This record gives sequence, C-alpha cells and structure tokens, in this order.
Amino acid sequence: MASLTCLRPTHPLLVLHSGSALPGISNRCFSHSFWPNRVHYANSLRTAPARAMAKPGFSPAKDQVASPSDFEFVPPLKILEYPDPKLRVRNKRIVTFDDSLKKLVHEMFDVMYKTDGIGLSAPQVGINLQLMVFNPVGERGEGEEIVLVNPRVSKYSKKLTLFTEGCLSFPGINADVKRPESVKIDAYDVNGKRFSVNLSDLPARIFQHEFDHLQGILFFERMTEEILDSIRGQLQRLRVGIEGIDWTPSPEKIENHGRRKVAVGFGKL
Repeated sequence: MASLTCLRPTHPLLVLHSGSALPGISNRCFSHSFWPNRVHYANSLRTAPARAMAKPGFSPAKDQVASPSDFEFVPPLKILEYPDPKLRVRNKRIVTFDDSLKKLVHEMFDVMYKTDGIGLSAPQVGINLQLMVFNPVGERGEGEEIVLVNPRVSKYSKKLTLFTEGCLSFPGINADVKRPESVKIDAYDVNGKRFSVNLSDLPARIFQHEFDHLQGILFFERMTEEILDSIRGQLQRLRVGIEGIDWTPSPEKIENHGRRKVAVGFGKL
C-alpha cells in the first residue's frame, strides 16, 4: 500500500503548539504495519445512521453538556485499562473552548506519546468528554497532531478493510477489526471552529477506533466471533486483574459477551 499524508499543516484539525502559549508537545494505540503517502478519498460514501450523523452542537437531547468541573484533573494523566467502568460512561458534549480544554489536549498528547500510542480518547484517561487526539506518525515533534471535539460521522465508505488493532486500554491484545476504509466527519477544532473533513486509510482507522470509545464501544465488539474467541482468554485475564472494582451491575461478563448490538453504529460489522 502506498504511503499516505493525512492533513496539511494549515488544516483546522491541527493543533500547532509552536504558536500557542502552551509548551510544545513535541505508537501505538494501533499496531500499524504500514504507513499508507497521500489521502485517496473513497468515491462511494454511504450516509451514516441518524445517531452517528448528529452535527456537533446538535447532539441528541440525552447528551449532557460538560461543565468546568468536568475538565479538572491532576497530572499526569493515566491510561485506564479494561474493564474500568469509565470506559462505558456516556461522554459529555463540549461547549466551552478555553484554556482548560487546551491544557487537557496538551496532557492527552503527552500521555499518548509516553505510552507509545497514535490515538487517544478522553474517556481512556478517565475524563468523560467527547474529545479525541491522534497523530498517525506517533512520534513527538513529527507528523501532525489532530484534535477532534464533539465529532460525528456523516458518511462512511461501503468498502471495508481488515486491519490489526491494539488499544492502550487493552495492553498486550492485538486482533483484526474490519472497518469502513474512509469516513466523512463533522467536528469542532480546539478553538471551537466547526468543520467537515474526509479521512481515509490509517487516519480513518484511528478516528473510528477513538470515536467508538466516545460511544462507550470497545474494539473487541467490532470483531468477528472467531477472532473474539481467540482473545477471549486475554480479555478475561484483564477483567480478573481488577475484579475488586465495584461494578453495579457488571456489563463485562466475557463468557456472555459476544458483540453488543450497539457496536454496529456506522458501517455494519
């Protein structure tokens, strides 16, 4: 597969810390065995279901709005591991774009790089907001740092591709997941500017993985039953490792899990 450059440095998705008051922030949520050289957007995009198409700022009424206290945290941020219940909590919509958001974005990039990731969602660090960051290169000071606030999917390609994914919240687990090759999304940037953009190949893959986190969906729920069976023991070991957490009720009974219906989302499995 040819190599790919996702977005130009002037694109509104990018956070250019060199020109901000924040200190410069100088892989892998996914195992990426390729780095596909230009984005080739899909010619055929399928309209996403209504839930996924909801525009930023016009989320369903059940989406709660974030308050200033929701941005509070004590650095350094730490990655939550499955089955932490915060990975399943509904995430709040962001309506205030200020220094608190920029500080959180900075810290999320910092922990992402330190844990060898290329993508990270806010709930993965225990902050239940509709926010994700990623850098397909996965190296501090290289590539392009992308921030998406309140993202929604408006279209996705009919063509599906299989790719090996890992997740910072599932250490040591890697398995194949089939997803749409490209997506069109609506989102806000870190300064509150609304935009739409097409993503293909690896950037589209990263986005979809992190977008699932914002919906409380975990990557093993996108796997076929055969692939899920191959990692079921590893998932169970992660669960048993912190069984002292009080779950009321517990949604993570691996022996009964399979793929949750909600995981269909956009792009049928």
